[in-house]
Amino acid sequence: MSRASIALAPWRHSSVLVWAAAFALAYMLWIWGGEVAPWAMKYPRAWIVPLKFWISDGMSWLIEDATFGLFTFTELTRGISWLIERPYRLALGLLSHGLLQGQGSDAVQILPPLTWIAIVAIVVALGRFTKDWALAALAGGCFAYLAIFGQWDGAMVTLASILIAVPFGIAGGLFAGLASYRWRTIERLIRPVLDLMQTVPVFAYLVPILFLFGFGPVSAIIATIVYAMPPMVRITIMALRGVPGEMVDLGNMVGCSRRQMTWKVLVPSAMPGLMVGVNQVIMLSLNMVIIASMIGAGGLGFEVLASLRRLDIGSGIESGVAIVVLAIALDRLSQALANKNPPEHSEAEARLPLWRRYAYTSVCLAIVFATGLVGLAAGWVQSYPEAWAVTTGSLGENLVRWINVNYFDQLEAVKTAVLLNVLIPFKRFLLGLPWIAVVALLAVAGWRLGGWRLALLCAVLSLFNVTVGLWAKSMITVYLCGISVVFAALIGIPIGILAAERERLWGFVKVVIDTLQTLPSFVYLMPVVMLFRVGDFAAMIAVIAYALAPAIRYTAHGIRQVDPHLIEAGIVSGCTRFQILTKIKLKLALPEIMLGINQTIMLALSMLVITALVGTRDLGQEVYIALTKADTGRGITAGLCVAFIAIIADRLITAGAQRAKARLGLE
Repeated sequence: MSRASIALAPWRHSSVLVWAAAFALAYMLWIWGGEVAPWAMKYPRAWIVPLKFWISDGMSWLIEDATFGLFTFTELTRGISWLIERPYRLALGLLSHGLLQGQGSDAVQILPPLTWIAIVAIVVALGRFTKDWALAALAGGCFAYLAIFGQWDGAMVTLASILIAVPFGIAGGLFAGLASYRWRTIERLIRPVLDLMQTVPVFAYLVPILFLFGFGPVSAIIATIVYAMPPMVRITIMALRGVPGEMVDLGNMVGCSRRQMTWKVLVPSAMPGLMVGVNQVIMLSLNMVIIASMIGAGGLGFEVLASLRRLDIGSGIESGVAIVVLAIALDRLSQALANKNPPEHSEAEARLPLWRRYAYTSVCLAIVFATGLVGLAAGWVQSYPEAWAVTTGSLGENLVRWINVNYFDQLEAVKTAVLLNVLIPFKRFLLGLPWIAVVALLAVAGWRLGGWRLALLCAVLSLFNVTVGLWAKSMITVYLCGISVVFAALIGIPIGILAAERERLWGFVKVVIDTLQTLPSFVYLMPVVMLFRVGDFAAMIAVIAYALAPAIRYTAHGIRQVDPHLIEAGIVSGCTRFQILTKIKLKLALPEIMLGINQTIMLALSMLVITALVGTRDLGQEVYIALTKADTGRGITAGLCVAFIAIIADRLITAGAQRAKARLGLE
């Protein structure tokens, strides 16, 4: 036996003993806890920390009494609303309503909005300028689709919100990232805030914003900015740290001041990475604008939400596909802009007339003025005629109706079997576990995978859910999330394995999962409710469909990244195809697969909050009830509980993936 093995032996034995003690404690409390220690089975009501009341009182104090000397907190929120409302009204006027004079019903249109032809032409020119005619055709085709399928008005309202939310999100994320890059103390302080912002469910953002800023599109834009900013902060820090040291040394040698070093050296050098952050802000803003329709965003999100309330699956899917089309256009344009090389200007170009130097801008302005003048006389130029619109709404409804008529008994049998044999037993098992034993097991898992710091984090975060009185709802959330993730993994991992080894299949699967990830979450609920009614089973199906993509993507990526030399070595040594898959590819891809499961859990938790609309009784219901009642304390407390469940799962799986990489020699 080697010295290393001898040194590790006591550690391994102590680890086994701790696990054995934790499981023994859990088993004894499960069997005799109700008689010996009833407080361990059900947390006493007298011990509950009234955090939600403290938060509600604090929010009321902010609105009614908080002051900064020169102005009150209410005046600050009104100032922020005014700062955002002005450019939003301008964007909305240019794209949708026209420029108005006056307020409310007395408002008079003094200038019509841009014509649909002009907007399509601007998008085509932007695609050609950033890349090529293929992108121009794709982007122009996407916007033409919105007009042809009758989604133009809603899409323009959504686009107006995006055009305002994205610059604010980019600017806020950039400055926070710069401050974190320059001062490590700020980074250490902001990192847990970013973790919370990215794990707190989306509905939980809406509760305090609704309370502070009221109902309306401005509140929705503020929620969008807060939701979309964290990725920009993280990517800014990474991009700035990725700037070559030679560039920094060169800036110091030529005598750059701190401001010049930032804006003349660091930011331009990090621009490719920063543009990736811009792309993420755009996509997250699109996602959040849809959900923020619940507090007055309007646009396509409101159309989807209204269709869900009417169970009009056809209209809902049409609006959802319109969101996907808009997301594809904005995503491709932002990616092309990120990869575009800086323009090179020559002396000959400087002598050209102004309209030739800025040919794309000149052509777009000419089309805007020409179509605007013609649109005053020809209505079809100004706005796409409703009579020309194409609709496919009846197809979805007819399909769901046909399935219900012909396969109702089979679907009901599957639903009943899964409920009675899987969902209900697992739910009862988790609800019957002693809370103190669960906390202890999580702490042991954290200690085993990441040391005492991770153990302390897991224990503290899980205890939070206990002490605020939401342990039962937390267990229901874990039950629904856990079952959904298991089914998503059982479906997604085999698909990822098959797609990784077949290039044509991978191309098809990639298109499908990209579409799944851009469809708004509300769209998943409509067909599920119409097929399975409300309840846990319907929620599980919706969560599986929404969270399936990462399990497929990460599995395929991990297998495709396996070193070909190792596969060749397996073939030479006489391994069968099955042995190569199980003994080489899957083992080496295990860390990536674990990260895919991690992302699946994150998406499942975010979707679970939305499934409160179909009758679940978990933490998502708490957040949704808080939103309807504008109860900030209740919403924030439940949102924090969801976030802490996500953080525990993320830290444990990440630590497990790192240990797997170290064991396989991949680090």
